[in-house]
Amino acid sequence: MDLDTPVLDNHLHLDPEHGQGIDAVEDFARVGGTHLLVVNKPSWHLGVEAEVGEDFRAVFETTLAVVERATEVLPGRAWPVLGVHPGLVSRLVDERGFEPAEARDLMCDGLDVAAEYVRAGRALAVKSGRPHYDVSDAVWEASNDVLRHALSLGADCDCAVQLHTESTEDLTDVATWADECGLPPEQVVKHYAGPRLAGVTPSVMSEPDWLREAAESGGRFLMETDFIDDPDRPGAVLGPKTVPRRVRTLLDEGYDDAVRRAHVETPRRVYGIDTEATLSD
Repeated sequence: MDLDTPVLDNHLHLDPEHGQGIDAVEDFARVGGTHLLVVNKPSWHLGVEAEVGEDFRAVFETTLAVVERATEVLPGRAWPVLGVHPGLVSRLVDERGFEPAEARDLMCDGLDVAAEYVRAGRALAVKSGRPHYDVSDAVWEASNDVLRHALSLGADCDCAVQLHTESTEDLTDVATWADECGLPPEQVVKHYAGPRLAGVTPSVMSEPDWLREAAESGGRFLMETDFIDDPDRPGAVLGPKTVPRRVRTLLDEGYDDAVRRAHVETPRRVYGIDTEATLSD
């Protein structure tokens, strides 16, 4: 199915060993999807209980391998987004006995490894954030230190930073931190966002009403599913066919300009990628 436009899912996961893997990519492409940003799964979901930053490399290599295979399937291409899931802090502190500062240091070391891939041209962006659930003050402070470190790496690597954060319509605090690091706030992306967000770029979960509101706002936005590719959680979040199907609906309802913003203009501004030119590669 050709929707006559690039169609980018800005945030999903692929598990080539335990999940649908490339089958999910084929489903996405079959209904009009063209481009993917594939975020590495949380390290512990891939059996990695990191002790040092280098331990994350196995997670990143798994993601790069599946991205390469996905690009072979897509009419456009896939890019990897690499980082450390902010929920790791709780696993380290609550289950493995780390002090918050020790957890912070390990997570920052993992982000340093992710940044190596960006500098080498093997990854597009960095992923970080802070817990979306209640934590102690010490864990919250440590998590914000990790987030700020990710922003500094984004500035140093001249790349976007995707964030997993609490549910909110206001991340102007993060935008201020990004500015202080030298990273344009528009290059900071809140994944799993609603239709309106102050401070940084929203990657809107592809619920129809949210997408219509984002489209009508006139602002920049991206679209995502957060597909988790976990056979133990079938139906969790949204499936890989969702973004192309929602794009078709938006086009049918006359939101052509918004589709272009989400799938051509915003990806170019945020990530420096050309979703039109890569269709002809």
